[in-house]
Amino acid sequence: MWHHGVCGARYGRASTNHPWGDELNTRTLTVALACIATVALVGCDPAATEPTPDAPAATESAAKAPAPSATKEEKPAEKKAVPNFVGMGLQSAQDAAQAEGFFVLTSHDSAGQGRAQAFDRNWKVCSQNMAVGKTVPTDTKLDFGTVKLEEDCPATEAKEPEAAGGKMPNLVGKAVKVARDALDPSTSITVTDAAQGRMVLMESNWQVCTEDPAPGTALNGQPVEFTAVKFEESC
Repeated sequence: MWHHGVCGARYGRASTNHPWGDELNTRTLTVALACIATVALVGCDPAATEPTPDAPAATESAAKAPAPSATKEEKPAEKKAVPNFVGMGLQSAQDAAQAEGFFVLTSHDSAGQGRAQAFDRNWKVCSQNMAVGKTVPTDTKLDFGTVKLEEDCPATEAKEPEAAGGKMPNLVGKAVKVARDALDPSTSITVTDAAQGRMVLMESNWQVCTEDPAPGTALNGQPVEFTAVKFEESC
């Protein structure tokens, strides 16, 4: 007796009189079970049975952020008349300048020895780069020419020498430190004591007595030699 089942397969008990009956019955049952399993899997898969919803429409791009406001221009520095600092101690001059709103301050050695003003209270002001009473912005740099308290201010500021035109400048009488600074940093320099064979350590305290090569000689990278003595000594 045969019956129609899932997937159109027939199942039932084959006639035992047919020589292939048992084999056909087994095959038919296997096909029927496979079809049933397939239907069960499809029925349990929501993705296979439910319609796929349409993809949501793409959202519009976010609104553009407002353009940043233009940077406010910095206000120009206030203008003030430059006070008279000459004759004051360097520390006092600096304090007075800052009290007036001038904070860009520097100083140098008026004697031309290239000494650093390590302790401001040990120096006094001989000159200033901005004329007294001149109205300038408060961010203007003020440069004070100074000497030590026990020294007299020079009549004129000593100009720093330089190797103009690639030639050896006249450095006799200049501080060894100033002489060194006037030459190219790569120059090989030898300094010897012209009097006692001492080591020249604090070059700002020594003055040049002789120089080799001679002033006016073209500088082509050759070594330079100085002899020197302390400023209170004679060459």
